[in-house]
Amino acid sequence: MLKKFERLKREILRKSNVLTYCLDTMKLPDGHVVEYDTMLHNGAAAVIPVTDEGKIVMVRQYRHSFDRVTLEVPAGKRDGNEDFSVAAERELEEETGYRSGHMEPFITIDTAIAYCNEEIKVFLATELTRTGGQHTDPDEFIEVGEYGLSELKDMIFAHEIRDSKTIACIMAYDSYLAKS
Repeated sequence: MLKKFERLKREILRKSNVLTYCLDTMKLPDGHVVEYDTMLHNGAAAVIPVTDEGKIVMVRQYRHSFDRVTLEVPAGKRDGNEDFSVAAERELEEETGYRSGHMEPFITIDTAIAYCNEEIKVFLATELTRTGGQHTDPDEFIEVGEYGLSELKDMIFAHEIRDSKTIACIMAYDSYLAKS
């Protein structure tokens, strides 16, 4: 059994609208004192939107940190203490132009446990209807497409989909269907 780790100090080095970057001074169970880089995140919601035909609605967008366009499930950060389900509904409509008649909690993902506390609550969305279109943020340029599960899995194993939340969502959904 692991003994208690003790935070002795937290220094906030930088705060943005998405992340707070901290330097934590920690006392280890053996008494040694070390520093850890820690990123604090308010949490996010992701959605696996499934059409009546069984297709999964995906978004294609540019990601600056990798300097490439990615294919992902719709997702986004929570606004303040917004409920994760509200964030999921909002992100689905903003990014895809769809609303869900039925949305249920599906899985939870801790994205980078070694240095960040970001938690993504994933929802399964069905009974989709189109709205008046996307309502993206000014810095978002998103293309929407519908894909079969088998096609998405092939794209994962071909290294075309590399986003961890998307891979977790697609593979968990595949497992869910196999058990149904």
